[in-house]
Amino acid sequence: MRIGKKTPGRQARSVIWALIIVLAIAFLIGALATRVVSTMGEAADEIDSDRSVDAVEAAVLSVTARLAEANRDNAIWDTSYTALSPEAVSSGAAADWIDRTWGTASADYPLYDGVIVLDGEGRQVAAFFKGKPFAAEQALGSDLLTQSREAMRTSKSAVASFYLKDAQAGWQVALISTLAIQPERPDRDRPPRYTLSFIKLFDEAFLHEIAQSFQVKDLSLAVQPRPGFLSVALDDWQGRPVAYLLWPPLQLGAALYHRVEPVLAGISVLFVLFVIVVVAAAGLEVRRLRQLAQAADHDATHDELTGLLNRNGLIRALAPGQQGVLHLIDLDGFKAVNDSWGHAVGDALLREVGARLTAFDPGRISPARLGGDEFALVQKDGADPALIGTEIVALLARPFRIGARMIEIGASIGFATADSALAPLEIIRRADMALYRAKDAGRAQVVAYDDELDADRQRLAGEEVALKRAIEGGEIAVVYQLLFSAQSGRPTGVEALARWMTPAGMVGPDRFIPLAERVGVIDALFKRVMRQALETLAPWPDLDLSINVSPIQLRNPGFSAEVLALMAAADFPASRLILEITEGVLLDQPERARRAIDKLKQAGVRFAMDDFGTGHTGIGMLRSFGFDTLKVDRTLIASGDDAVLTATIKLAAALSLPVTAEGIETEAQAQTARSAGCEQLQGFLLARPLDRASLDKVLAETLEPGTAPAARTAEANQSDMTAA
Repeated sequence: MRIGKKTPGRQARSVIWALIIVLAIAFLIGALATRVVSTMGEAADEIDSDRSVDAVEAAVLSVTARLAEANRDNAIWDTSYTALSPEAVSSGAAADWIDRTWGTASADYPLYDGVIVLDGEGRQVAAFFKGKPFAAEQALGSDLLTQSREAMRTSKSAVASFYLKDAQAGWQVALISTLAIQPERPDRDRPPRYTLSFIKLFDEAFLHEIAQSFQVKDLSLAVQPRPGFLSVALDDWQGRPVAYLLWPPLQLGAALYHRVEPVLAGISVLFVLFVIVVVAAAGLEVRRLRQLAQAADHDATHDELTGLLNRNGLIRALAPGQQGVLHLIDLDGFKAVNDSWGHAVGDALLREVGARLTAFDPGRISPARLGGDEFALVQKDGADPALIGTEIVALLARPFRIGARMIEIGASIGFATADSALAPLEIIRRADMALYRAKDAGRAQVVAYDDELDADRQRLAGEEVALKRAIEGGEIAVVYQLLFSAQSGRPTGVEALARWMTPAGMVGPDRFIPLAERVGVIDALFKRVMRQALETLAPWPDLDLSINVSPIQLRNPGFSAEVLALMAAADFPASRLILEITEGVLLDQPERARRAIDKLKQAGVRFAMDDFGTGHTGIGMLRSFGFDTLKVDRTLIASGDDAVLTATIKLAAALSLPVTAEGIETEAQAQTARSAGCEQLQGFLLARPLDRASLDKVLAETLEPGTAPAARTAEANQSDMTAA
């Protein structure tokens, strides 16, 4: 025999040992399966027992609740309280009423089998069982009197109790609910005098009904629990058991075990195959779930449109402990792209922006899109962030080819350092404040966060609070600047202007008007100014009233109705009101502006294009919106370029629009405006803004018969302004 070669004996022994091991495993599996089935059987028995006990307890509670509810409906009843007056009880009329109302019904009524009425001392007024009178205390004993006194004491809730009696009394176990008879509404002048008790007999018929309803077999009554039986105690009102409901358990577990016992051997064999299949399937499932988890994590942290990180992914990239710089990028001009060419082109542009940011320097940055046209970069190296920002601005300023279109946009950037001690949301807040400052400073700006931005934000928040208080408290003053005929020099109208004086000095309208728009009080400010202006101009019917309107107001669907309501309240003709708007109103949501303008023009209100000559308003837009007059911006007057001014006036004349020149400060400017064809003049040369008293004084002097119609001298204007 050569060493290393297995002999048949050795092979047999190997097979035998393998067989023994397999049989041992099979035996163990069979034993475990048997134990599992046994445990399942025991659990099934326990579950069924718990279910049946819960069902019987629920049945007892349901019967008690129904009897107590019937007791309450009949005891708390004005009719029963009146029918059981002391006089009716003493005369016997009460007993007859009890018989008719409850006694006769107890013969076959499903909710109760008997009724007892006792007075406050426990004396029987009337008692009926199955429609026949009976002596309650004799049948039930002193416990009934005690229960009646307890019900009289509590008065508001029924007292329920089980009673055990021998067969001579006509029942074995009964449930009695007791409640004081009382009026439906509590009345101290009408206290309870009697108690009403309803009796429900737990006889064989009722037990059978419970068993059928709650699927409990062989339900019976006994004074003591019985071994091997399930039971539920029936307690008196003091919690002492007086009897027990008994029924045998179904023993579902034992029946189950005997039925499956022959199959256990086969299960042992199949179990091995099952384990193999389950392990293989579980391995495949784990792999699939891991792939799904990775995909879900990617979706949760990446933008669907561009594939860049989203806000969640950015926060993860800014996790505490990681150094870097966060750049927030806002695209300049993206809204115009959406409005002009639609969202499909806008989405394509956003994807191209994401592609450029991704290709910028993958080793140094992690790009993200936070939503809309706002992007972000997490700079990972120590390069100058301002230089990185400038490079990004230049990168995004290059034209984008979207289909056959070449689209140009820009970008504004704010950045903040990701300090290890700062939370991600704080870093984002700081970068957002820097971005806000960059956008406020103009396009293509790069701004770094510093502590002064927080200080400015706090100051702005303080100004917002102060402005709200000023408007609510009537601290915003209204002043009036006259408009004059360019030819006659007589006053033709008044422009109402808001002024805000604070302890620190006057806050200019160029600051507090945008502030009012931002905090949402521009409508309240406008209504206050207009209400005072209407009151001030009412006595001067020959003068028009001009008021400036914010672009935000025309986007308010209720703006036109508010203006009409204010004029109606002041009895002010709509034909005297001129609302001045800038071209920003027309460029931002023009359809909303058109609806508001058309509604007010139908009522007779006129509109003036303010600051004409400083923007991009075209002839088509002037015609489309139907302006009634143009106000040439002061920069055209001050520039001294008569040709431009004359061309502007001729354009207005071609459109049949009268022109007002504002910002007239010198006689030369006034003469230039007259020569160019302006019909109205406004400026410090002619009149400074005045308060109401000064305005009334000036108008009284200027418009008084016999007074020279020309504009007043600069010295007189300065005197009135000082008075204002």
